[in-house]
Amino acid sequence: MSTIYNDDILFFDGINVLDFALINQTPFYLYSEKIITDNFLDYQNSFGDNAHLICYSVKANSNLSVLSLLAKLGSGFDIVSGGELSRVIMAGGDPKKTVFSGVGKTEEEIRFALASNIMCFNVESYDELMTINAIALEEKVIASISIRINPEIDVNTHPYITTGMKDNKFGIDQSDILEIYTMASKLNGIKITGIDCHIGSQITDLKPFEESVSKIISIINLLKNNNIQLNHIDIGGGLGISYNNEESPNKSEFISRIIDLLKPLATTILIEPGRSIVGEAGILVSKVVNTKSTPSKKFIIVDAGMSDLLRPPLYNAFHAIKEVFHNNESKFLCDVVGPICETADFLGKDRTLSLSKGDYIAIECVGAYGFTLSSNYNTRLKPAEYIINKDTKSIREIRKRDTIDQILDNEIEYL
Repeated sequence: MSTIYNDDILFFDGINVLDFALINQTPFYLYSEKIITDNFLDYQNSFGDNAHLICYSVKANSNLSVLSLLAKLGSGFDIVSGGELSRVIMAGGDPKKTVFSGVGKTEEEIRFALASNIMCFNVESYDELMTINAIALEEKVIASISIRINPEIDVNTHPYITTGMKDNKFGIDQSDILEIYTMASKLNGIKITGIDCHIGSQITDLKPFEESVSKIISIINLLKNNNIQLNHIDIGGGLGISYNNEESPNKSEFISRIIDLLKPLATTILIEPGRSIVGEAGILVSKVVNTKSTPSKKFIIVDAGMSDLLRPPLYNAFHAIKEVFHNNESKFLCDVVGPICETADFLGKDRTLSLSKGDYIAIECVGAYGFTLSSNYNTRLKPAEYIINKDTKSIREIRKRDTIDQILDNEIEYL
């Protein structure tokens, strides 16, 4: 985990979390530039001299400062909306190193992506292919595309984040691959550049990735036999992290296995990591506002809830919860819950902690799918985000906390 105790006080990337919490309004997200940088470079260095592009998955954490940091490190980007493309451009990212994924690209988004000269679209349906072609012809440009295949590979993860099964909405069935590539090769507004595959998220076993790549290789050979050549192979993302002391995959071993399989093809390899770059690089700090006991349960009620961190109720996901001040009082079994008016509003169940009103907690491994899944439900204010400089250890605010005026601005004129 990314936190340690020193004299009973929790530290994150060298920062005294208690001191920072005492002078800043909770809840807030705190990120580490060093952890993000180290994780990205682990991937980058693992490729060695092999042609590759790391396309960071923007949906994991789309804060402009996080994107800017990664852009400066040389990262490409994987986007799933026009809004994410706007963020990449504003943060200094290169559209020419950006791939556009997702099943629901609108005509407006496709036009914006073409005008921005993105690297390619990861096409997920026949309808989408024809729409991109029509818009490209209308705009008098050529759209570079890869086709996302659905490899029918089951992975040991939450069903909501499996993406490579026939029942999932993503990708093209393997039986239709040759037909759609052949069709694409005949379209005047389309240039085929690659093949894409993504089997899921939070995967901690490397075997499914190897199975996926093996299926990609078979498809590439089929395409070659039909005179369809590819410039890159996008194996997607999905590498998991350790949330609850489970063994997490080694990035260099992962890349080494992929390279061994794909090296004979002598083509550029794309990957789309998100969680494995930013997940462990963030904590959510929250304050205990009340405690409550019933005949059957003890509750710790904090000022962060499912509007700030949705993963626990959405996926029944585990996040370690640490006392910011580690006192020596007896611990007790409790549920850590938020202020939202939903029974599903919990951050952790059956945790052994020692907390009282006014204490602080830190929720670990929230750098991915934390703030990006937040909402203003119950008209709650989205929290501020901060980041720790990797060199100076200074902390700067990278997103202001919402104000009630911001939330109401889009409605008040209609009263």
